[in-house]
Amino acid sequence: MIKSLVVALSFASSLAVVPAVGGAGHAVAAGGPGNPDPGRPTIYMPVKDAHGGSRPRHGGSNNLTYHGGIGGVGVETGVDQVYLVYWGSQWNNNDPSGEAAIQTSFFQHVGGSSWNNSVTQYCQGVASGTATCGSSGTHVPNPANVYASTWYDNSSAAPSRPSQSQLSAEAVKAAAHFGNTTAAANTHVQYVINTASGNNASGFGTQYCAWHSSTSSSYGNIAYTNMPYITDAGSSCGANFNGLGSAAGITIVGGHEFAETETDIFPNGGWLDGNGQENGDKCAWISSGQGASDSESLNGVKFPVQSLWSNAFNSGQGGCVQTY
Repeated sequence: MIKSLVVALSFASSLAVVPAVGGAGHAVAAGGPGNPDPGRPTIYMPVKDAHGGSRPRHGGSNNLTYHGGIGGVGVETGVDQVYLVYWGSQWNNNDPSGEAAIQTSFFQHVGGSSWNNSVTQYCQGVASGTATCGSSGTHVPNPANVYASTWYDNSSAAPSRPSQSQLSAEAVKAAAHFGNTTAAANTHVQYVINTASGNNASGFGTQYCAWHSSTSSSYGNIAYTNMPYITDAGSSCGANFNGLGSAAGITIVGGHEFAETETDIFPNGGWLDGNGQENGDKCAWISSGQGASDSESLNGVKFPVQSLWSNAFNSGQGGCVQTY
């Protein structure tokens, strides 16, 4: 789930977060929970509660609408690439849950899947307030290959409790490392900044599971995710959720942030509902019924994932779907 973003603040300081299992997303002021840098609003995926899940408000009449984009860019278009960064020497011989391998495999298989296909109904280049793109605008793609590359930036230690500004600086550093040094290149790219076990940003596991954000740079606007070492949080961030295994949270949370970045690349210029929730937030930690988290086949390999919000579901009333 993700906390609602305060849309009045500038995109460069905006942040979208996946809450830990525990509470539905609500609007958070600058400097609020999970947001260490004052002046930046936060949307996050919340932790799971003790009863197995926490549904956000997702009434059928509260569909996502387009919010105009940031500099005309509201969604990922074109190539759609994910770069994985394992930040700090703390990763050296320190991956007790095998999260790097699981995450890499997920992004190698998620592109072109029916699970990710629901994002293709959303677009940019349409008027603010648009709820149905149809054939209008430029749509989010679902290409077969979204995984681009991996970088172990491990020659020195990362901060043991990185702040948002430190995480954003690492994302800019990653853009330079991968050669994405133009604004145009970074309109279809997201950088996943992975922190090592025991070295996660403050609030992880108690206020959120992960978050995605964006920052301005000399390479244009940069979209990135703060991806903590998910299994450090245990059941609060998805371990054994819906009987999906101790590592389930890695791809449930990772998929949540991936899909939200696709449809709201530079928060909050993309697709959000009236409460500021994105397509992942509205369907986070559903434990039963329509949209419950389960194991889905992504191009022949099964991964635990949550559902994503589809405006088109139920004759346009909207709802959480695992395939589209």
